[in-house]
Order: sequence, then structure tokens, then C-alpha cells
Amino acid sequence: MMGKVGRILAIFSIAALGAGCSFFGDDEGSGGGSRQVKRVESESAGPDKGLLNNWFGLNEQPGVSSGSGSALGVSVNAFLWRAALDTISFMPLANADPFGGIILTDWFRPPETGSERFKVNVYILDSELRADGLRVSVFRQRLDARGVWLDAKVSADTGTNLENAILKRARQMRVNLQ
Repeated sequence: MMGKVGRILAIFSIAALGAGCSFFGDDEGSGGGSRQVKRVESESAGPDKGLLNNWFGLNEQPGVSSGSGSALGVSVNAFLWRAALDTISFMPLANADPFGGIILTDWFRPPETGSERFKVNVYILDSELRADGLRVSVFRQRLDARGVWLDAKVSADTGTNLENAILKRARQMRVNLQ
């Protein structure tokens, strides 16, 4: 009995994954490798039918607001997002969520200081290019004599300086686009 339920869940998961992949297509004209949402309608379900289409806001008409916004729309500023990725590109990424505006790096050890490592969390909080639409947290650890990583104090200016570098890059990108 459990094997049959497991197979049904696996088939449903694969079908949902395949349906989810068809929602996105490359935007070849941007040159930046960004993604653009394509509107997909099920021919068999008709324009107002289909559970997945309703869940993902695919039946919404352009220019008509549903009140809560489209589930597929990016709600963070694209310039801040790209600038943040560019600014911390030397660090390995652990997680990047463009829909939630969260970029988390993995620990990075600068070659010149092998006994300390850094981690950065970037939170993009707004869809506007504003200074208060960005928060950066920097974490630092030092290696002690026993080979154990211990948390170390980070200067308050470090996060602010990184925020300013991201904002400066985002403004440059916006000016270059115009």
C-alpha cells in the first residue's frame, strides 16, 4: 500500500516540477542572463480554469491587480540585486533567492589571512533603489590554537561600507542603462 502511494506522490512531484519549469524562459535581449516570466495558459482548461494557473497568477490580465500581486513577480529592485551579486562575487554563494531578496554567502577565507574567515548576508527589502532598501550583515570567525573557529567582532562600519558599495554599483548600473 505504501509503495503505491509513494509512486503516486513521485509522479505528482515530477509532473509539478515539469510544469514549473515551463513557466520560465530566457530573455535573450537583455544580455545579462536574467530571467523573464512568460505567461502560460492551459488550452484544455480554458482561460479561467486550471488550479496551477490560478495558484501562480497566470490567469491575471496585464495591468489588472489581484490585490496580492503575482506569485511569480520579483519584488526586489533588480539594480540592487545585480549590484549585490557583483559586489560579493569573490565570495562563494550558499543561497540566492531573487524572489525573497536574500543572498547568503558561504564562509570565505582571504588568502592573505588564513586564520580568519568571513560570511555575508544581504537582504534586499524594497523594490525601489533606496538606501533603506538594503541590509548587509557581516560575520567573522578566527581560528584558535586548537583549530576551532570562534566568532570574532566585526566593525560596525564593515556592513555599512558594503551597503554603500552595493548602492554605488546599483546607481552606476541604473545610469548606464539610461
